[in-house]
Amino acid sequence: MKQIVTLLLFSTFSVSTFAQKNIERPKLVVGVVVDQMRWDYLYRFYDRYSANGFKRLMNDGFNCQQTMINYLPAYTAPGHACIYTGSVPSIHGIAGNNWIDNNTGKHWYCTEDTSVSPVGGSKQAGMMSPKNMLVTTVTDELRLATNFKSRVFGFSLKDRGAIIPAGHLANGAYWYDDSTGSFISSSFYGNTLPAWLNTFNNQRLPDTFLRQPWETLYPINTYTQSIKDNNRYEGNFSGEKNPVFPHIVKSSSYPNMRRLPSGNTYTFHAAKACIEGEYLGMKNETDFLCISLSSPDYIGHQFAPNSVEVEDTYLRLDKDLGDFITYLDKKLGKGNYLMFLTADHGGAHNASYLNDIKIPAGNEQEGKILSQLKELSKTKFGTDELIRGYDNYQVFLDHKKLESHKIEEEDLKIAIKEWFYKSPQVAYVLDMQEMDETPVPEPILTKAINGYHRLRSGDLLVIYNPGWYHGYGQTGTTHGTWHPYDSHIPLLWYGWKIKKGSSNRTINMEDIAATLAAMLHIQMPNGCIGKVISEVAP
Repeated sequence: MKQIVTLLLFSTFSVSTFAQKNIERPKLVVGVVVDQMRWDYLYRFYDRYSANGFKRLMNDGFNCQQTMINYLPAYTAPGHACIYTGSVPSIHGIAGNNWIDNNTGKHWYCTEDTSVSPVGGSKQAGMMSPKNMLVTTVTDELRLATNFKSRVFGFSLKDRGAIIPAGHLANGAYWYDDSTGSFISSSFYGNTLPAWLNTFNNQRLPDTFLRQPWETLYPINTYTQSIKDNNRYEGNFSGEKNPVFPHIVKSSSYPNMRRLPSGNTYTFHAAKACIEGEYLGMKNETDFLCISLSSPDYIGHQFAPNSVEVEDTYLRLDKDLGDFITYLDKKLGKGNYLMFLTADHGGAHNASYLNDIKIPAGNEQEGKILSQLKELSKTKFGTDELIRGYDNYQVFLDHKKLESHKIEEEDLKIAIKEWFYKSPQVAYVLDMQEMDETPVPEPILTKAINGYHRLRSGDLLVIYNPGWYHGYGQTGTTHGTWHPYDSHIPLLWYGWKIKKGSSNRTINMEDIAATLAAMLHIQMPNGCIGKVISEVAP
């Protein structure tokens, strides 16, 4: 009898000890990436934000004030890859939104996959997967760490904004199809859409949003952080005479959903449908929901940072964000979920606007530069076949053509460098295989090195003066450079185990995944070079 009692006491102690050693994790991790959100938008519109949106994250969470992108180019696909892999293009392979394969000469889109089929949408939009990403994501590692019990989903209007964060092992990634006005997927994730997503798509929310004119949330004369509504720096919607409020878009034009603030609202609605349909955060293991808000990028490209449209977008986004946080509080309970909010890149001021206020700036068109480079090659070397392309601020050479024409690669590189250096707006032209040969200051040199992938990057990298960028016209703006307006991004942490505070020390984008891995007690992604943000994960 005494032995039985002793055994029972020992068993009870063992179970109790085991229970005490269970790994603490939140019910749900929510990653929010705001496409093209400059860091200064946190403060530029701060006075007009509500208490429940950005202010709540800033004041009740932890604010990493000096978070920087540590590679080139600063585009959407590399940004999402860096956030979730803790790596850089040199390692994770997402060298741009598009690139040229140096072995085959084929032009690739970052999530293009011809081996998969569309699910719920068109062929053009649906043949996508994460296979071009060469490393794991923190979402992959969570799935591996829990023996696939944790569930991971990605949502975005952009395919790359949903696919890359959700990773290789995701339960689902869903993106917007312009031809159907619905969220779709590919056979990489399964052969059918889940029933809850079909139900959501059948609500036809884009039809409702597109029927409503885009008017300012508040009286337009209160938008004091913007220049006048009617100006020459902004692009029109189709059918508009001037880019002014109210914007009335064609209700039958589903692509316009991307360029309205309601695109953010629509994405948050889809995220809620996923939480409800998949019971995310309501089972025994930690789940992960990746949300990328694409509309701010489309709106920024069309209207530029100083527009009433951008200001109104962020005031509306603040409201949507607050509503979503309140929803999570009610659904999962305060403190039971972990949220981080960041951006994939920023954006430049419109070059013409800067010129008008006497700040040096300008933009160059990639297509025009490519034509001029081919003409240079033809004039100097007798053929224009030596230049494969000009993308991502990089010149791609055709090495097989160089060999067949018996032309020295170095001679062509010197000619191209001399041509670029005739333009005063060009600061540096780097040979990407011999970067140490050009005296380039930090952090520019490290960003160039981190962005170079030998199979997917060009031979020469062109770096422009501040204010200069590759644009598609005189209106709107773009991004892609090393300058702070492109590379200084917000990073806010909120919820589970997050203490209030802020830091002004420099943090790199790749530190996000390393910090998440530390907080969740899982392995870092297999290409991660980031460091744990000790203020967030002590």
